[in-house]
Amino acid sequence: MTIGRVNPAHRLEDQGITGLGTVYYNQIEPALVEAAVQRGEGRLGKGGAFLVSTGARTGRSPKDKFVVRTPAVEDSIWWENNAPMTPEAFDLLHADMLAHMKGGDYFVQDLYAGADPQLRLDVRVVTELAWHGLFIRHLLRRPAAEELPGFVPEFTIINCPTFKADPARHGCRSETVIALNFEKKLILIGNTAYAGENKKSVFTLLNYILPGKGIMAMHCSANHAIDNPEDTAVFFGLSGTGKTTLSADPSRTLIGDDEHGWSDRGTFNFEGGCYAKTINLSAEAEPEIYATTSKFGTVVENMVFDPDTLELDFEDNSLTDNMRCAYPLDYISNASDTSLGGHPKNIIMLTCDAFGVLPPIARLTPAQAMYHFLSGFTSKTPGTEQGVVEPTPTFSTCFGAPFMPRRPEAYGKLLQAKIAEHGADCWLVNTGWTGGAFGTGKRMPIRATRALLTAALDGSLNGATFRKDPNFGFEVPVSVPGVDDKLLDPRQTWADGSAYDAQARKLVEMFSKNFAQYVPHIDDDVKAAAIG
Repeated sequence: MTIGRVNPAHRLEDQGITGLGTVYYNQIEPALVEAAVQRGEGRLGKGGAFLVSTGARTGRSPKDKFVVRTPAVEDSIWWENNAPMTPEAFDLLHADMLAHMKGGDYFVQDLYAGADPQLRLDVRVVTELAWHGLFIRHLLRRPAAEELPGFVPEFTIINCPTFKADPARHGCRSETVIALNFEKKLILIGNTAYAGENKKSVFTLLNYILPGKGIMAMHCSANHAIDNPEDTAVFFGLSGTGKTTLSADPSRTLIGDDEHGWSDRGTFNFEGGCYAKTINLSAEAEPEIYATTSKFGTVVENMVFDPDTLELDFEDNSLTDNMRCAYPLDYISNASDTSLGGHPKNIIMLTCDAFGVLPPIARLTPAQAMYHFLSGFTSKTPGTEQGVVEPTPTFSTCFGAPFMPRRPEAYGKLLQAKIAEHGADCWLVNTGWTGGAFGTGKRMPIRATRALLTAALDGSLNGATFRKDPNFGFEVPVSVPGVDDKLLDPRQTWADGSAYDAQARKLVEMFSKNFAQYVPHIDDDVKAAAIG
């Protein structure tokens, strides 16, 4: 039995998925919310938000993610970063999952990944949970009703949280599995209800497909000047660096908060929604994101709430620090209608340096930009993870290593070529600590960060006087209106300059040790930009 707003020409039976119960095709948000509530998948919250817990898994399971090792991808996958699965094991996994699904009800969403109509990927997502259908409907892009009857999926994701993999039989690590088969154009997800696996599986697909076409896939947010898409900026950054906060500038138009492409025509958002962290979210600091948590259809994931009043507790992290909300992009008032921008005029690489060494902003040459892009540095601070007692460096290449199927240099060289072609200005922005390391210094003032970003984006910062940083070799402004000159020279903010020097040497050595893995694969100019 099939039910749906519009049934596509290509149904699950055409893909060999038979014997199911009721299949709900392309239902819109009210129907999905209604189904999720009726099925007991969660609670209806204030304003019609859907409140849900994902159970034991409240984040991604990167160690349970596999790429099927077929001849077509053998020479192009970064196998040191992507665990392989044999085709035979995948076929067994697929057959066993389909057998497990028989008789069950499923929800199908046919969606686009990519705002550029010429470059989008047509994706079918088959979910066991109604709220997963709602989630992915927010996060990907929704075809018009008249487009659905002829929809033919290029890739299909099957997500079945009640299915448990067998490591011995399926060639995986545990009962949880995320398996990508580029040859069969199929992704299988089992034994996890965490919805982010759906979103990041699509991102991984695009990170493989698009660079093969000369299109840069980027783990970044993006915005552009109001009424001027040609003045586009992208913000690379790992979790906690301010990627979402700093791109959500009310004086600029938001293109998107997480995943973008850079083609010969410009910048385009992969997604149609946002997946924002809600821990310590406040109406004062981020009013628009806060407001989405009580809007109809927003998925509120793993947040503690009062069972009677349904009031959300933004400070209670007893379920997870990774509490989130998912909502369509148009819930943000200054979001772009098209999710398209021009070629980036400015590229911002965000880092949270808990060592207190890096300046609040630095200008990078293209070679230095590739160096810092490949490094992907930020730092964990005490309290973020059990056992972390001092600032711990984290190097996640391309600012998104878990989602990179190809070797890092493939993305780095593509970014470097596009910077050279379009003349983008590149900046490293430290939103971490100043005046000392974590525990001694203080967090970089957000007002100063915003003033420096404004000067970079409006072009005035290029007219400043710069000095060469003795540790990393990049250029640092000496004076910027509205910013304390002392803040621009990190050593001056420390009470003990020799202590700063020792900390700087320590961080430089960490960078050098990490970057050694890329040296055999990069050009001489990037080697020259490398430190140590």
